[in-house]
Order: sequence, then C-alpha cells, then structure tokens
Amino acid sequence: MEPIANKPAAQRRGTTVLKPGDTCWRIEDSRRAAFLVDNEAYYTALLSALQTAESSIHILGWAFDPRTRLAPDGTEGPEDSDEMGRILLDLCRARPDLEVRILVWRSPFGVLGHQDIRGHRAKRWFAGTRVAFREAHDVPFGACHHQKVVVIDDRLAFCGGGDIVTNRWDSPSHRHVEPRRILPDQAHHPARHEVTLLVDGPAAAALGTLFRERWTGATGTILGETPPVSAEPWPRGAPSQLSDARVGIARTMPAWRGQPPVDEIRRLTLACIAAARETIYFENQYFTCRSVADALAARLGERDGPEVVLLVSGRAPSWFDQLTMDSARNPLIRRLRAADAFGRFRALSPRTSAGALIIVHSKVAVFDDQVLRIGSANLNNRSEGFDTECDLVIEGDTANSRRAIAEFRNYLLGHYLDADPSEFSRAMTGAGVVGAIDALNGAGRLAPVALGPPTWWEDFVFARRLGDPSSVAESWRWRAPQVLG
Repeated sequence: MEPIANKPAAQRRGTTVLKPGDTCWRIEDSRRAAFLVDNEAYYTALLSALQTAESSIHILGWAFDPRTRLAPDGTEGPEDSDEMGRILLDLCRARPDLEVRILVWRSPFGVLGHQDIRGHRAKRWFAGTRVAFREAHDVPFGACHHQKVVVIDDRLAFCGGGDIVTNRWDSPSHRHVEPRRILPDQAHHPARHEVTLLVDGPAAAALGTLFRERWTGATGTILGETPPVSAEPWPRGAPSQLSDARVGIARTMPAWRGQPPVDEIRRLTLACIAAARETIYFENQYFTCRSVADALAARLGERDGPEVVLLVSGRAPSWFDQLTMDSARNPLIRRLRAADAFGRFRALSPRTSAGALIIVHSKVAVFDDQVLRIGSANLNNRSEGFDTECDLVIEGDTANSRRAIAEFRNYLLGHYLDADPSEFSRAMTGAGVVGAIDALNGAGRLAPVALGPPTWWEDFVFARRLGDPSSVAESWRWRAPQVLG
C-alpha cells in the first residue's frame, strides 16, 4: 500500500460521527498513521520500535506469551533471540532507566481461559526482573480485560485486535503451508488474519494515558508521566498511509464498583451504520450483537441503502466458541439474509488456496470511504458494555484520507482474492463492493458462511446470550428469550 499524505488541517471537513463524550473518548492528532495487515507487519514494526524505547514500554492485552517470536523463520533459532520475553529482558539490562509494564487479563476460568498464556508462564518468566507483569482483575466476574495496545515512550502506539501470543503470526498471503506459523513445540498453527493501526504524536500519548488509567485501576499504583525522550521512534521501514491524521479513541468499560458504564464503541457503531450511504464492511471474530443486526437489517430493507459485507471465520477455532458464539451468530446471519431484499448482503469466510479455513480475528469496520475503525472490539454483546475495549477511528475528512480508507478496504478484500487494490477498484466500477467480490471470487476464496438448518441449541444460546452478556446486570439475569424481528 502506497503512502498517502493528507491536506493541511485547515482544508478538512468537520467530523460527522466522532463526538467526544458520546461516540469517542478523545480526538487526537497523529503525524503518521499506518495500517498493518496481519501480524507479520505488526510484529516487524514492533520489533523495530522496541529498539528505540528510552523511557517506557507499556503493554495492554487479553493475553501475553513471552515465547512469542516477532520474526519467525520456521526454525528454532539460536536462543530464539526474537522471542518477545527475551527482547524485553535484554532491553532492561541495556537501559537501566527503561520501565517495562505489561497488564493482561486475569482469567477466573482456568483451562477454558487458557490461563497459561495469560499469566502463569509470564509470571515465571519475569519473576525477579525489571519487567513489571500484572494481571487485571478489576472487571466484573465473567468479564475480561480485552484492550490490546502497546505504547512506547508515549510517542508511538499500536492498537489492534491481536495479542502477543505464539499462535498469532501470519503473512498477508495466508499460505496453506507456512513453516513460519510455528509454535514453541515446533507444531504449526492455522492461517490467521489480524489488523493493527500504528499512530504517533498526541494520539500515542493519549493511549499512554489510557494505559496509566488501566494500570492504576488494576494495581492501585499511580504512574507518573513519561519523561520526554530524544528518539524519533517510527519503526524503520514501516509504511505511513496517512499524515496529519485526526484519530478518535473509543472505549468500552463496564459499570463496576461505582464507575458508570462507558459505551462509546456501541454508540459509534450504530452512528456509523446509520450514516453509511454506499458500503458497510466488517471483519470480525464474532457476530452476535442483536443491536448491530437490527441496525443492519433496517439498512438492508432500504431500496437505496448501503451494501453490507461481513467477513468472519467459517468456524470458531475453539469448541467453547463453536458452542456459544457460532451458535448465536447463525440466527443473525439468517435474519440478514432474509432481510436482503435487494441482494446487497454477503456473509463470507476466507479460505487458503487449498480450501482451509483462515481464522478471522481482526476487528475492522469501514463505512463508505468516510470512517475506518481498527481495534479490539468484537461485534458481540460483551464488547458493548461488559468487557474493556479500545478502538481507534479515522474519519475521511479530506479527499486523500477518503482515498486512503477506500484503498485500505480494497486491499483487505483483494488480499483474500489475490487481487491488488487497483484491480479490486476497477472491478467495483458500476458493480460496487459486492459486485467486485462476486466478479473476482471465481476460485471461491471467500465462501458464503455455511449455516445449516436452525437447531434448538442455537435458539437456546441466542435467547439466553450464553457467555455473551452486554452488561454486568445482564450477566446475572436469566433472560427472557429474544425474538428476532
């Protein structure tokens, strides 16, 4: 993807959906912004950025595994020097003033929560070192800390949907056989899709403030401001698709211990769906949120409404998610297909060249060429008000930024279809996004999500929001059955 520079701020349009205190927390400037597609790009940029750290490295995550390799080559390297844990320890030894803090969720569910990748291994790894590893338990029972952010010196920040865990690496080619998708035991994990947004300047500093607030909430320790640093930390070789971008920061925080709920992401999602004119594009791990499905169904019922494209995994990788999230997703997709009177809806699942499922773990939303969202929030009920979430939002307030948003969406869709953004854009002429997908999908790399006939279990899970409440109050209430409209 080629760099695109914005016009000066004075030539921008006013924002339309970003409203601090309503649909976002803050709007801050970023001198540069980069869209990092798949964790090959993210981990490469992170590896470079870590070397520039002078004062602080702050990490928020749902999970963290110190054995995660940032530059895997398909083999076990000498001492695995690209392992995240070793890198952080080496940096601490080389830089006595560097402070490294990691905050991940403390799961109460043991095996179901894969506790090993959240806490136990990292606790052992960093015990007695200068890396401060803590677990967040300042959320209601059953809720999780789900924000995924890395902030370096309050000057550079990554925010996306992927954690620093051993089974997250993949390249945009999503090869059917990929030796670099290697686990610590030398086994290989499936193809996986992730997206991260890289920002700097005041936007990165604001994410530093977010980290300090989360750290205080979880540990009770108040952190001081990060001292000024001399280095310019932009990762070597990283792209910059936007310059002088305005970045919205939207959050979810549950109502808990006297704190009111924060539902900026829910408000933003619904505002963006209502404002879309031509295309709504989602990539997401889940699709179980009734309010989102209601809003999409209403737009699909409009004669001149937008196209709606939803990319999800054909099947969740864990048996628990298959029983709960997949089962709750199916009724909503059936409903949207039934509401699609004008042929504008596609629910699709990506495949490798040999037909294997690609796990979609990204949390991306693109509305026309106007709004781009990248972050941690899923399209499930939990992300509306039960878990902690953080999304970054860029609004297309110049011609160049709108072009960058459209090219990014076309790149995402094209990379599944072996088509570059310009090819996808040409296929859209007179046909729209849905027509371009249909035209370029001869090899079936984007397959319709297969549902099968409705089952009593799907009805039960959907009606009770099993494992997927939207609030603290709902998590303790045996809900009356939901009825689809």
